[in-house]
Amino acid sequence: MKVSKFTAALLACCALAGTAQAAEYMEQGERIKGRSYSPAVVTEGGRIVWLAGETTITDLNGKDIKGDFEAQARTVFALIDQTLRRAGGSLKDVVSMTAYLTDARNGAAFSKVRKEMFPDGNYPASAQITVSNLAVPGMQVEVQAVAVIGDKCVKGGCLGK
Repeated sequence: MKVSKFTAALLACCALAGTAQAAEYMEQGERIKGRSYSPAVVTEGGRIVWLAGETTITDLNGKDIKGDFEAQARTVFALIDQTLRRAGGSLKDVVSMTAYLTDARNGAAFSKVRKEMFPDGNYPASAQITVSNLAVPGMQVEVQAVAVIGDKCVKGGCLGK
């Protein structure tokens, strides 16, 4: 297989990008304090990864988790992280997400799980939408996300700063 010089250079840059701290996370105001999302995330450069909606009714071991919202949410985050690792990043690179819940009463549980997934407090910008159903009966949460891998941080503390 012949690879162009441009493609080779692009692949080299992507390999060198690493998984550095991925952005400037704006501080939460009083209105959203404790809700596990940022009002905005600022990035500069980097590779943008647009993730398809992720959902599941089985955990990573194949166990049925229909009816267990928190298990579904944790598994969805783990699947997103797996996809991002294949792209050279991780869950820490997520800058924006849209969460679709089949029951608005699960909003607090989703916020709790999201806090666990982003323990450094650098939460993605986020929207939470309640829908009547998802693709397969038993699915209770779907998350679509955008990640920026290897960007130049706006504030100090990464990429040699």
